[in-house]
Amino acid sequence: MILLQQQREETCDISLHIAITGESGSGKSTFVNAVRGLRNGDEGAAPTGAVERSKEPMPYFHPGYPNVTLWDLPGVGTMKYPAHKYLELVKFDRFDFFIIVSDTGCRENDVKLAQEIQKINKKCYFVCSKIDNFMCDERRNEDFSAERSLTKMRENCVQGLREQGIVSPQVFLVSSFEPNLYDFSLLQQTLDRDLPKNKRDTLLFIMANINPEIIIKKKKAFQSRIKYWAGLSGTVAAVPVPGLSVAVDIGLMVRVVKGYVTDFSLDKSSLEKLAERTDVPHADLCAVIRSPLAGVEITPELLMRVSTQLACIAAFMTAEESVRWIPVVGLVASACLSFTLTYKALNSFLDTLADDAQRVFEKALGLNY
Repeated sequence: MILLQQQREETCDISLHIAITGESGSGKSTFVNAVRGLRNGDEGAAPTGAVERSKEPMPYFHPGYPNVTLWDLPGVGTMKYPAHKYLELVKFDRFDFFIIVSDTGCRENDVKLAQEIQKINKKCYFVCSKIDNFMCDERRNEDFSAERSLTKMRENCVQGLREQGIVSPQVFLVSSFEPNLYDFSLLQQTLDRDLPKNKRDTLLFIMANINPEIIIKKKKAFQSRIKYWAGLSGTVAAVPVPGLSVAVDIGLMVRVVKGYVTDFSLDKSSLEKLAERTDVPHADLCAVIRSPLAGVEITPELLMRVSTQLACIAAFMTAEESVRWIPVVGLVASACLSFTLTYKALNSFLDTLADDAQRVFEKALGLNY
């Protein structure tokens, strides 16, 4: 049991420190908010504006994952933070990687900072954060092509960085106000690829459901953990205490299902924020949800009621308590049944909630797949 609890802690409580930097007015604070699933002005959001707000490195914790910290760093190239001393002054060792944010393209100070980051063998990514403004200007051209405009801008940025000695620069064109568009998904995929294996899930779960692939990846990550929870359930079932197994099973599943609901953004607060952000009525989003576990408080009573409505799970619950007191083999059989019950129940809950997350995503964006 202790080993299984350690597995949970190692998987879900791994710290991740992301450094966000750029010149004043580049949109880095808005980008910090977007990654955290917040809008400018929301409670806990990083303050924004043309005036440099970050006089010192400012940590912003992810609202759902306090082990994930996005650092809004002061602009590089000021008298207090000259480029050649910048990394030392912001204590670069604590960061897992750097994201340099620019409004239109990489500037001189951005390049100087990238050169310094390259020297210390840290990962660095370039984000052009106001691509929506750029595309708005581009649409005024008679021969406008979205793909051509985006490709040209990306290639120009990459070429400029290469000319300044940046090896294999990675440039992403994003809109912090419309993260489902442009390169936000590509940025997530790249970070997922580059991060050490033990930190990939930590990054994955803080990402909003901005595309179907993220929902699928979250589901797979959750599925990989179900056997550990089922194993814990089976271990407890082998203890000869009446009612203990069922109580632990329900308590365990409440904790796990709460994580499913929160990380798929199917809790009441997330659905309300999504409705406000997309101008899709909250009732319309709820209308496509089929699981009784979404948008409500997850309690032992609710989970017990939902579990007993699933015929196969109800049968296992009855059988587990029945065989427990059979001499010699009873506890072993009870442990096997408890493992199977928890495994089947969590997979069933996960399947329905992942499907709901997909339907909500499609409804919010007016998509049909």
